[in-house]
Amino acid sequence: MVIDTGTTAWMITATALVLLMTPGLAFFYGGMTRAKSVLNMMMMSFVSIITVTIAWVLYGHSLAFGVAGNDTVNKFVGGLDNIGLKGLFNTAYTGLIVDKAGDASTIADNFPNLVFSAFELTFAIITVALISGAIADRAKFGAWVVFSIVWATVVYFPVAHWVWGGGWLFSLGIEDFAGGTVVHINAGAAGLALALVLGKRTGWRKDPMRPHNLTLVLLGAGLLWFGWFGFNAGSELAVDQTTGLAFMNTQVATAAAAGAWILVEKFRDSHSTSLGVASGAVAGLVAVTPAAGFVDPWVAVILGAVAGAICAYAVGLKYKLGFDDSLDVVGVHLVGGVIGAVSLGFIAAYPFLPQQSKGLFYGGDLKQLGLQLLGPVAVGGYSFIVTYIIGKIIDKTMGFRLAPENEVTGIDITTHAETGYDLGTIHSSGVTSVNGPVPAEAKKVDA
Repeated sequence: MVIDTGTTAWMITATALVLLMTPGLAFFYGGMTRAKSVLNMMMMSFVSIITVTIAWVLYGHSLAFGVAGNDTVNKFVGGLDNIGLKGLFNTAYTGLIVDKAGDASTIADNFPNLVFSAFELTFAIITVALISGAIADRAKFGAWVVFSIVWATVVYFPVAHWVWGGGWLFSLGIEDFAGGTVVHINAGAAGLALALVLGKRTGWRKDPMRPHNLTLVLLGAGLLWFGWFGFNAGSELAVDQTTGLAFMNTQVATAAAAGAWILVEKFRDSHSTSLGVASGAVAGLVAVTPAAGFVDPWVAVILGAVAGAICAYAVGLKYKLGFDDSLDVVGVHLVGGVIGAVSLGFIAAYPFLPQQSKGLFYGGDLKQLGLQLLGPVAVGGYSFIVTYIIGKIIDKTMGFRLAPENEVTGIDITTHAETGYDLGTIHSSGVTSVNGPVPAEAKKVDA
C-alpha cells in the first residue's frame, strides 16, 4: 500500500471543510426562520450530524460504496462487506491518477480508505440537513430524527451508489462531479415531498414570515461558501489540475450567481437585498457542484449567472403552485441542481472517465445530454416518491406535524424549552414566549 501524504493531508482538510458546511447551513437556515423557531431549525441540522454519522459507520458506507462480494458491483445498492467500516482500516482508496494532458490513466493507491469514508460521510450529513429547510416551523423534532435515519438509509445511500459507487448511473456515464444529483436534486425533491406531506404553515401567506436575523443568514452563507471549496475541489479525490479547476470554478460561479440574483432584484423590485446576495451565492454553489471539474472557468461564470437569475425567479414558484417550501429548498437546490446537471450535456469540456463524453458545445453528441437529463429525472423521481411514502408512514404512526397551538406559540419553547434570544421568561405559573403568554394547552412539549 502506497499512501500519498500530500493528498491525504488535503483530503482531511477537505473533509473538515465539508463538515463545517452543516453548522453553516444551521446559521443560514436559522436566520431565515422566525425568532421563535431559530433553535429548532439549527437543531435539525445538528442532529443530522449525529444520526447520519452513526448510520454511516454501521452500514451506510457499505450500502453506498461496498461491493456485493467477489468485487461484483451491484447496480442499485452496495454490498455488506464493509458493515461497521470493516476492511477499511489499513487499506487505501484506489483512484484514478490524471496525467498532465488531463487524461485518466493509471490506477494507484492514494490515501487511506477511512479518510475517503469520512469525506463521503460529510456529504451524506449535509444532504439530510438540507431537506429540513422545506419544513421549517412545523415538524416534530422526534419525527425528524426518525426521518433522518430512514431517509439516509433508503434514499441517500442507494443514490450515492448509483452515481458514485459504481451503480447503474455511473456505469452509463452520468457526469456529477460533486453532487448535483446525489445531494441537491435529491434533497430538493425530498423537501418538496415533505412540504406536501406536512402541509402549509399556520398563517402562510397571511402572517409575515420574514427572516428574523439576516446577520445569521450572511454568516451562514459565508461559511457555506468557504466550506464548499472542500466540497467541490475535494471531490477530485486527488491533488492535481482538476482540483485547481474545481476550486476556481467554485469561486467564479458563486460570485456570478450572487451578482445575477441581486441584479434581478434591482430590476424586479428596485432594490438589492442581503438575503438575495446570500441566496444567490448558494444557488451558484449548487449549480456549479456537478460541473466544477468538467467546465472552463469562463463557462462557469455563465453557468453561475444563469443559475442565479433563474433561481431568483424560481423561489416564487411555491406561491404560484401552492406548496409551502419554507426556506426555498426547491427553488434553490432542486432547480439549481437541475440547471448544473443538465448543463453538462452542453458545456462539459473535460470528462475523465471512459464512459463519459464532452457536451454538445464541445463536439459531443446527444448521448451525454440524454444522460444528464436522465440523472435528475431518476434521482428526483425516486427521492420524491420514497420520501413521500416515508413521510406519510411517520405521520400516520408517530405524527410528523407539530400541534397547531405549539406551532403558533413557537417550536423552540414548546419542544426544546428554550428561546434563541432572551426575550421571554419561564415562570412556575406559566410560560411567556416572544409572542406573549403561552396557552395552557400548548405547554405540553412535542417530541
